[in-house]
Amino acid sequence: MTLILVRLLRAKPRHHALMLIGGAVTFVVVGGVVFAATQHLPVTTGWYWAITTATTVGYGDVTPHNASGRFVASVVMLTTIPLLAGAFAVVTGSAVANGVRRIMQMREHFPEGSYRLVLGMHPAVPVVLEELAVAGDAVVLVADVEPASVPAHVHVIQGDPTSEEILRAGKPAGADHILIAAEDDGDVLVTAVLVHQEAPGVPITALVSSRRLLQPLKDLGVSQVLSPDDLTGHTVAKGLEAPHASELLMHLVRGEQHRLVERLVDRGAETQPLSAVRMARPELILGVVHEGKVSLGVGEDPEVAPGDMLLLVVPNGDGPGHRRNHGNHGSPAP
Repeated sequence: MTLILVRLLRAKPRHHALMLIGGAVTFVVVGGVVFAATQHLPVTTGWYWAITTATTVGYGDVTPHNASGRFVASVVMLTTIPLLAGAFAVVTGSAVANGVRRIMQMREHFPEGSYRLVLGMHPAVPVVLEELAVAGDAVVLVADVEPASVPAHVHVIQGDPTSEEILRAGKPAGADHILIAAEDDGDVLVTAVLVHQEAPGVPITALVSSRRLLQPLKDLGVSQVLSPDDLTGHTVAKGLEAPHASELLMHLVRGEQHRLVERLVDRGAETQPLSAVRMARPELILGVVHEGKVSLGVGEDPEVAPGDMLLLVVPNGDGPGHRRNHGNHGSPAP
């Protein structure tokens, strides 16, 4: 019985009570049938006896009269009573925890200034939160998760981001960037529709599994649609083509001493070839972003235009990364 309870408690907290009650109901139904058979009673009488036994009422009007009946009674008592007690404990504990959480959240302030907004809890989100913490970015997470399971630096708004009320609590219009990362592609699409209504000018990235959502999400203003499976597959493939390619990619995205940023080209670099801009800057320039598309300058030497963004690798202490600022797409590079 102890092992059963331990395994049940490993499930998601919101399922605890239902699982415990379901187990208790199963033992009551089966126990009532078996008890009735051993005592030669109607099944309804057996269920009546099982319910009074499980709830510890015990009127005593129906009792076992042989060893088989007493064995069944022992099994029912040792299973249903702890399961029901556990269910009530989970419900009570959840209510207390929610009350404490509301009190604690009253003491927490929404991040001031710039912040990244993450909507949903895709399996990749914990890694995203960790990387944003390393970069020093303020993060707001809107997801149906336990706040205690999220890093302390993340401001959590517990709830389903497909709910308009919950989404608004995340203040999407004030975010620098929004990541939609639900586990279900349908939830991603619904969330994108709501974000498009609430924050039409904020850059949005979405994680999806199906390529069929690419165009619908683009039509909703999602600037970047990524597939974690595709990213993993391409990274592994490049590692097979060139043994150190995957190591280089991982070093770029996981480096503790540097990070990737986007910065507007300064006026002196406008209309110059990308190769000339690379020669004039001390940072490592991976490429240029022109009209939302990235060019690495391999096989071509594109001319840097006004409003283009440089994708740079900079030391971690080299100031803030790209920030959205009400219509301006960043600060000019120094």
